[in-house]
Amino acid sequence: MEDNSLKSDEKEIVQEISLRPLELTDVDDLMVWATDDKVTRFCTWDSYTSKEDAINYIKNIVVPHPWLRAICLDNRPIGSISVSANSGSTRCRGELGYVVASKYWGKGIATRAVKIVAATIFGEWPHLERLEALVDVENVGSQRVLEKAGFLREGVLRKYMIVKERSRDLVMFSLLSTDPQALE
Repeated sequence: MEDNSLKSDEKEIVQEISLRPLELTDVDDLMVWATDDKVTRFCTWDSYTSKEDAINYIKNIVVPHPWLRAICLDNRPIGSISVSANSGSTRCRGELGYVVASKYWGKGIATRAVKIVAATIFGEWPHLERLEALVDVENVGSQRVLEKAGFLREGVLRKYMIVKERSRDLVMFSLLSTDPQALE
C-alpha cells in the first residue's frame, strides 16, 4: 500500500536520492551531520569537533569499509548507510547502519535508502541471508524507518550495549533474503 502521507515535494526528494561511495572531497557535507548532537544522539560515536575528525573517519573507516555509501541528493551527501559483514559462523548476517542530516528527517529519505540497500545487498553478497539493525528503544524515528522498509521487529534486547557511558536497550529488526521486501 502506498504511503500517501508524504507531501508531493517530499515524494520528489525520495525519488532523487542515490547512493555512492563517500570521498574525502565530501568532508564538508559530512560535517553537517557529524557535528549535530541531534543526529549523533543514538550513534555509538560522539559529535565531531573538528574537520580533522571527519577526514580521519573517511580515511580510516570509510575507505577500507566493505560496504559504506553516502546517501545523496543531487549527488551531494546528506547522510550515510552501511552494511557490516560478519564472519565465521555468523557470516550469513550483516548489520545495517545509517545516519541522515536532521534537516532531512521525516521526508522518507532514510526509508528509501534502506529499501535501496535491501534490494541490492543480497545480490552483491550472496552469502548474506539476514540483514539486521539494532535501534535504541528511544529512537522511534529510526524504528519507523525500518518498519516502513519492510523489516520485522523481533524484540527488545535489554541492556544490550553501552552507548556513551550508559547501557541501552536496543530493538532488533531483521530482513531475510527470502522476505518479499528483499525481492522487490
